[in-house]
Amino acid sequence: MWLEILLASVLGFVIYWFVSKDKEETLPLEDGWWGPGVRPTAGEDKSIRPFKVETSDEEINDLHQRIDRVRLTPPLEDSRFHYGFNSNYLKKIISYWRNEFDWRKQVEILNKYPHFKTKIEGLDIHFIHVKPPNLPSGQTPKPLLMVHGWPGSFYEFYKIIPLLTDPKNHGLSDEHVFEVICPSIPGYGFSEASSKKGFNTVATARIFYKLMLRLGFQKFYIQGGDWGALICTNMAQLVPSHIKGLHLNMALILRNFYTLTLPLGRCFGGLFGYTERDMELIYPFKKIFFSLLRESGYMHIQSTKPDTVGCALNDSPVGLAAYILEKFSTWTNSEFRDLEDGGLERKFSLDDLLTGIMLYWTTGTITSSQRFYKENLAQVNKHETLKVYVPTGFAAFPCELIHLPEKWVKTKYPKLISYSYMPRGGHFAAFEEPELLAQDIRKFVGLQERQ
Repeated sequence: MWLEILLASVLGFVIYWFVSKDKEETLPLEDGWWGPGVRPTAGEDKSIRPFKVETSDEEINDLHQRIDRVRLTPPLEDSRFHYGFNSNYLKKIISYWRNEFDWRKQVEILNKYPHFKTKIEGLDIHFIHVKPPNLPSGQTPKPLLMVHGWPGSFYEFYKIIPLLTDPKNHGLSDEHVFEVICPSIPGYGFSEASSKKGFNTVATARIFYKLMLRLGFQKFYIQGGDWGALICTNMAQLVPSHIKGLHLNMALILRNFYTLTLPLGRCFGGLFGYTERDMELIYPFKKIFFSLLRESGYMHIQSTKPDTVGCALNDSPVGLAAYILEKFSTWTNSEFRDLEDGGLERKFSLDDLLTGIMLYWTTGTITSSQRFYKENLAQVNKHETLKVYVPTGFAAFPCELIHLPEKWVKTKYPKLISYSYMPRGGHFAAFEEPELLAQDIRKFVGLQERQ
């Protein structure tokens, strides 16, 4: 007992020493060239070009032919989703995809928002830009950059966009009306992939900052989860004076002394600032730890040899669907692995899920999207040790891969002004719970605007 108290005291001192070393430091902005070959001497074309998603009979016929030639391995008895995507349920996905899914109709849905492209640092950057359709008189919309992650896309934001740009027509107050910009990370979907090694979240953050400047925004809000959370964090570390506020539904806090408290947190949670809800979401830690092990195998592959598995996934639409949709099952709720269908249709429609798959399949970007892991996780990055000194809001969804207590978040984001325990939801917050996420963004912005 006394030994535990002594250890807790020592940890408390270490934590105090760590969090008290506040030194406002930023990342150097620098510059880059990620296009093929040598950077041209002529200035970069800064024009913004309209873009439209298109398809063809050839593209659809090729997909159908590949689906028709699929070879599946029967699942083990009573294996559900414990071995990965259950091939019995996959047969239903395949049948729907081949016989009922209407890609042309989904392309029309994709085109309901304005798409654009522009060249930045040698790459053609794709984004959608949605302005308020009914702006109240005398009000200026608040620019908001929203960034997706893997294995997601800009399409994840399609249901939250109207709640932000046209709140009054969706039962919300029009006190805060947003102008939303959703870019595709380079190497994802319609954004050109880097031709050179080393393209990481910091380079992406710099490109998206240049995009916002090109659109005429000097100050703006940013929001993200998954890679989007890290890209937005890096933006706040690069150009904090341009960021009005940062809202996250996930954070990568890799160097945090609070993690050392986990063995003692069960007994001394209050001493370390854990709430009762934190305790429910963190413990039993053994269960959380093994869940993380189960869900992180893909990360090791993609951060070491992404091109190898990429060859298989880029050649087989069914393989690609199984690989990606399995994440939409267990990352939405880890208990869904106990279900025969992985619980996929409890939260998402097959049309929405397959549209996400098609954005990887038709653009052939699964390999380049996976390389992002190697570029970011294969080395130590300076941004990991830097704190973020812009007003921050955090939405803690209960089924996220790992729960981050408010104390943990504050070590990285000292200006945290809003922290919310969300009532439900997992990793793909904007896609799964757009209303909840929109409400929390609006709550955070309201607090920030009143400061």
